[in-house]
Amino acid sequence: MIKRGKRPELLSPAGNPEKLKAAVRYGADAVYLSGRAYGMRAASENFDLPQIRDAVAYAHAAQVKVYLAVNIMPHDREYPGLQEFFTQLSDIRLDGLIVADLGVMSLAKEMLPHIPLHISTQANVLSASACRAYAALGAQRIILGRELSLAEIRNIRRAVPEDLELECFVHGSMCMAYSGRCLLSSHFTGRDANRGACAQPCRWKYRIRNTPWELVEEKRPDDPLPITEENGETFVMSSRDTCMIAHIPELIEAGIDSFKLEGRVRSAYYTAVVTNTYRMAIDAYVSGERETDPRWIRELDSVSHRPYHTGFFYDRPSECANTEEGASPSSGRLFLADIVSYDPERGEAKMRQQNKFSRGDTVEILQPGKTGRSFRVEALFDEAHLPLEAVPHPHMLFFMKVPFPVAAGDFLRLSGEEGETRDT
Repeated sequence: MIKRGKRPELLSPAGNPEKLKAAVRYGADAVYLSGRAYGMRAASENFDLPQIRDAVAYAHAAQVKVYLAVNIMPHDREYPGLQEFFTQLSDIRLDGLIVADLGVMSLAKEMLPHIPLHISTQANVLSASACRAYAALGAQRIILGRELSLAEIRNIRRAVPEDLELECFVHGSMCMAYSGRCLLSSHFTGRDANRGACAQPCRWKYRIRNTPWELVEEKRPDDPLPITEENGETFVMSSRDTCMIAHIPELIEAGIDSFKLEGRVRSAYYTAVVTNTYRMAIDAYVSGERETDPRWIRELDSVSHRPYHTGFFYDRPSECANTEEGASPSSGRLFLADIVSYDPERGEAKMRQQNKFSRGDTVEILQPGKTGRSFRVEALFDEAHLPLEAVPHPHMLFFMKVPFPVAAGDFLRLSGEEGETRDT
């Protein structure tokens, strides 16, 4: 039975404590994070044990759940360390463990039986049969493979127990391989993509060399890959980013329990924008709205991303490879500063600079539950309240007049539409 119309969980990435706080403040129902080892995002800063403990306390105080990714495929030599890690987690009130390997799953059931088990997308679950098999082994949630169509997800929802939760990635980077199981990174760099250290070779620049036809990465001319592609340079392995903001009704009606946002290695600003946008879209649907607000698209265009696509929700991998022609993402709108505090009597915000801007620029403030609110910078001051024409130094503290109340944790960015004012 499809659980139609149920409010889905919004699950946001938390690559470090700063990003976790952004996700919580901007509307996440749950966050996923990793320890310093055993997770699939070694490039992210991640959390040490005291930080995991603090993260759970912080999130739970805001009624937000915390899921810990332990989803690498470990070798035998890594299990003693994993057992010690699980021992250290035993008194932390995590809301779920994300696992991909059956050995890790078995160890978690033995050592941490009180923590629900979520099956990672790394396990490549693509069928109702696989879902039921994992449920029989004790899984509470399945993070479905990103190769599934929406029609297939609907069918899986009908065919599995109603209390088995289904989670899907609805926004962010895609892998050109089956949910991350890619050997190119190991081949070129020795960094194992299946153990969290992907070097993202699918984003590199390649050219075709003939006689014989070979794919050559520009910095590794002596390590070619045989290929039959023609016509010069290619980015055939660089996937477009998934964006399902225009399809929230279909996703909810399909019975998906958790909408997952990719991006643990992205910035806190990225986490805030994407979480905030999907929060608004989900809440609008629950309140009866069925149309996509064009301001949501504008928000998602404000962050760095590769060309957006609907992934494989509507296209089969064999029919649409979901690749793009270039490797470089769009820059989005420039993130200028984060707000530290606000003085309502002065109408001033204390800010920490991230990128240079000047008096007279048109900027926007991002706040939870709202799209960007635009205004022109009229006055800037240094910490001694002396006037400034610009704020040129990274991370400098400064004061700025703002035309409406703001709060710590809001973000300042360059406006995408000169002179626009938006108060809703």
